[in-house]
Amino acid sequence: MVKENKQEFINIYKNCIKREGADKLLEWLEKTDFFTAPASSKFHSNFEGGLCAHSLNVYKRMKELCENEFKDAMNEKISEESLAIITLLHDVCKVNTYKQELRNVKVDNNWVQKPYYVVDEELPYGHGEKSVYILSGFMKLSREEAMAINWHMGGFDSRVLGGSYSLSSAFYQYPIAVLLHMADFMATYLDEHIEK
Repeated sequence: MVKENKQEFINIYKNCIKREGADKLLEWLEKTDFFTAPASSKFHSNFEGGLCAHSLNVYKRMKELCENEFKDAMNEKISEESLAIITLLHDVCKVNTYKQELRNVKVDNNWVQKPYYVVDEELPYGHGEKSVYILSGFMKLSREEAMAINWHMGGFDSRVLGGSYSLSSAFYQYPIAVLLHMADFMATYLDEHIEK
């Protein structure tokens, strides 16, 4: 499934994202663990290729949400390119973040070593803001794209948990940011699972 998801991701990416720098970003992604990394260490899609699978799930959920919300005016509200950028790339902050280690687990009354993922943060820059930072090194994002990616964690963002009120302002000003958060949330909790 890893190869199939990678090919689907690349097909959507190349068909939709034509922005200057997109080719260099895709080259970089292919040199990283983006297509083989998990989406998390112990939560949703914590398996090989989970990050790419999650990104595709968010793309599909976001497309559906935008179609339902905007109907015939969808193309006026969000371009195919913006939709692909914010969904496929919202979690590039997770590139080269998860490392595999072994732990002892009891199976049928016997101890065996099983692999699991740990976080090894090379660039501790935050979450959504880190994705915006990385992407901005390759291509220019619109303000709405940057806001959507930056705040895609919604109320789970550590800045919000620390008392920041910026999320509310961002959601009121940029409805696409609300929809991306919802798509991410729905993909995580309705479409994905945890490997134990």
